[in-house]
Amino acid sequence: MELFNVYPVTPINIVRAKGSIVWDEQGTEYLDLYGGHAVISIGHTHPHYVESITNQLNNIAFYSNSVLIPIQRRLSTLLGEVSGKNDFSLFLCNSGAEANENALKLASFHTGRKKVIAFSKSFHGRTSLAVAATDNPSIVAPVNQTENVVFLPFNDEEALTEAFASYGNEIAAVIIEGIQGVGGIREASIPFLKLIRSLCDQYGSVFIADSVQCGYGRTGLFFSHDYAGVVADIYSMAKGMGNGFPIGGIIISPKFKASFGLLGTTFGGNHLACAAAVAVLEVIKQDNLLANAEAIGNYLIEELKKFDKVLEVRGRGLMIGIELPEELAQVKKDLLLKNRIFTGEAKPNVIRLLPALNMNKEMADRFLTAFDERLKA
Repeated sequence: MELFNVYPVTPINIVRAKGSIVWDEQGTEYLDLYGGHAVISIGHTHPHYVESITNQLNNIAFYSNSVLIPIQRRLSTLLGEVSGKNDFSLFLCNSGAEANENALKLASFHTGRKKVIAFSKSFHGRTSLAVAATDNPSIVAPVNQTENVVFLPFNDEEALTEAFASYGNEIAAVIIEGIQGVGGIREASIPFLKLIRSLCDQYGSVFIADSVQCGYGRTGLFFSHDYAGVVADIYSMAKGMGNGFPIGGIIISPKFKASFGLLGTTFGGNHLACAAAVAVLEVIKQDNLLANAEAIGNYLIEELKKFDKVLEVRGRGLMIGIELPEELAQVKKDLLLKNRIFTGEAKPNVIRLLPALNMNKEMADRFLTAFDERLKA
C-alpha cells in the first residue's frame, strides 16, 4: 500500500531531536526554527515532558470521557492560571480544526444563528465548517461550501461595520486569528479587534479568537489577541498545547451554558494528552517562557529590520514573518540545504519563524548570521 500523496516532502529523515536541534539519519545537525508548524513550544524531548508522558503511560493512557479523569481538571486549573482566564471553562479535543469547528458550532447553538464572518487570507482548519471559513478555495470541497460564511477584507473597519449594519442580527460569530499564520504573519490591528468586540456586544454575536497557531505564549502573551486589551468569548488552541502530542481545545466564556451532549469527543482530553499538556504549561510557567518569547522575538525583529534586502518584518514575539523580494525566493530552501536551518514559509516570498519558546540568543544569532550569508550569496 502506498501513502496517499498529499504532502510535498523535504527528503530529510529526522531521527533524533533535543531542544531546538534535530538530527537526520546520517547524524547531520539542524537548527529547528519551525517546530513543525509552531507545534514545538518547549523544545523537542524536553525531560519534564518526556517524564510526564512516560509516567502517565505506565499507569493508564486512555479511557473515554464517560469516567472521571482528574488530570483534565489539573490541566484546566493550570491553564486558567497561566492564561489569566480563570473564569472561562475548558472543552478538550484533538486538533486546531476540531477546536475551531466546536467554537463555531457552540456560537451557533448559543445565538441560534447561522452566519459567520471570516477574513481574507484566513486559515482555520480543514474540517467541514473550519475549512468553509478558510480563505483558500482549493481546499474547500463542494460538500464544505456554504453561503453561511462571509469573507471580509482583513483589518477593514469600514467593511466590518457595514456588514453588521446590513445583517448583524444574523451573525452567529466573527472568527479571527490574532496574527495570521498561513496568511503571511499579518497582525490584526488593535482598533480592528476592539471593533469586533464592540459589534459582537451590540448585536449579540460571538467573538472567536483563533489562537491555534498564534496563541499559547508564542507572541509573548498567552493569547496574541490580548495585546488589544479585549476579551473574546471563545479561544481556540492546539499547536503548541501538547508540544507534539495531538491535543486541542477551546476555552469558553461564562456566558455560555453547558448541557449534556452539547459537545462531545472520544479521544479529546484523554489521560496521555492531558499529561503532555500539563507538562507544557508547567515548563512555560517555571521557565518564564512568555517573557523569553517576547525578549528573543524583539531582538530578532529589530535585527532583521536592519537588512536592506528585507521588504518587511512582521509579527510579534516568536511568530515572525520576513518578506523578501521575488528574486530571493530561494533563501528558505538555501537556509535548509546550505545552513541546516529549518524555517517555514507563507507563499510567495515570506519566511516564517516559529521556534520553540525557549529559543536562546545564541540560536537567534546563528540564524541571523546564516540569513546574512544567504542574502549576500
